[in-house]
Amino acid sequence: MEETKAQGVYVKDILLAHQALKDVVVKTPLQRDNILSDKYGANVYLKREDLQVVRSFKLRGAYNLMQGLGEQELQKGVVCASAGNHAQGVAYSCKALGVRGKIYMPSTTPRQKVSRVEFFGEPFVEVILTGDTFDDAFKEAMICCEKEEMSFIHPFDDTRTIAGQGTVGMEILEDIDVPISHVFMSIGGGGLISGVGSYFKEISPSTKMIGVEPAGAPGMKTSLAAGKVTTLGKIDKFVDGAAVKKVGETTFEIAKRVVDDITLIDEGRVCAAMLNLYNENAIVAEPAGALSIAALDEYKEEIKGKNVVCVVSGGNNDIDRMQEVKERSMIYQGLKHYFIVNFPQRAGALREFLIDVLGPSDDITRFEYTKKNNRDKGPVLCGIELQHQEDYHSLIDRMDKKGFAYIEINKDEDLFNLLI
Repeated sequence: MEETKAQGVYVKDILLAHQALKDVVVKTPLQRDNILSDKYGANVYLKREDLQVVRSFKLRGAYNLMQGLGEQELQKGVVCASAGNHAQGVAYSCKALGVRGKIYMPSTTPRQKVSRVEFFGEPFVEVILTGDTFDDAFKEAMICCEKEEMSFIHPFDDTRTIAGQGTVGMEILEDIDVPISHVFMSIGGGGLISGVGSYFKEISPSTKMIGVEPAGAPGMKTSLAAGKVTTLGKIDKFVDGAAVKKVGETTFEIAKRVVDDITLIDEGRVCAAMLNLYNENAIVAEPAGALSIAALDEYKEEIKGKNVVCVVSGGNNDIDRMQEVKERSMIYQGLKHYFIVNFPQRAGALREFLIDVLGPSDDITRFEYTKKNNRDKGPVLCGIELQHQEDYHSLIDRMDKKGFAYIEINKDEDLFNLLI
């Protein structure tokens, strides 16, 4: 097949990356998921990158970039900035190659993640915690690069990184003997879909490459619509493995050619997919790892009777986040509602609310007076959990009829972020 001269990554690059990686990474399984297959009337396969050495595909790109550096560059050492999976991939690569590395992480990074980076990289890696955000860490990493003449290991915007991620696509096609209709995968900076898409478009061009972004961080979709790389002003950081303000210039150029569609998924739906994966399949996926599966609902008619692959890109999920995951999932499904309620100034109003307003299966999960020094007259922050989504309308009707003034916090983004 004739190659275009446009900037990109091609099959030969990915084959070379595969050779470089074959003794370092795990060839992760491609598994047909019976539960998802039955649900969607399709053959749904999961590419289990959550079972990779560092529980993420990021090792592939980091190692491929680093092993391609010259001897002199390796002696000077490497630098990266990351709050998670890329840092672990670079740390593991430093130890495997015997290369000194400095890894800049935001000071807000959970201790568990810092410990994993230190574990994979010791004694070759130094972790530097700086600033409050990834952008702060990135700036410090770049200063270090210039000052100490160290090589920067980019998490996505480098053809060597992209070629390494492309080996995921190579493994998928090696392990399946039926035509694949769609491949779903998350997009953060764009390295994974650029690499996998580059391989598929040469080997299996009829397969559709579907990118999945969190609704709160639609970097690639926004950039493609604008025709240029566009920096997002504000993002929801919950899906941390895919919450990127600015996609790569190289990944953007490749994505224009290899991505067939991008869908945006609400963070609450991602949480529901995470819980379903855990409860039904015993798979612990991080939010970005569950994005591809959360997108299947959007394509349920299109994929019926087809063979589709979802890349579970990572499984580094902090157990401390599970309560938030459950909360977001229930809110998305319409089972959890928050109100500020002004109780009527009459005796027995609270008892009346509990007996006459709440339904028989409704449950109060949060009840806080907003004025600690005047509970009798102050409004109340009230969280209510419903058994069924349709119970919401009858709850609202009973509050209105009984004269309880309220504000629905779920429908006010600023209030919700402030109080919940």
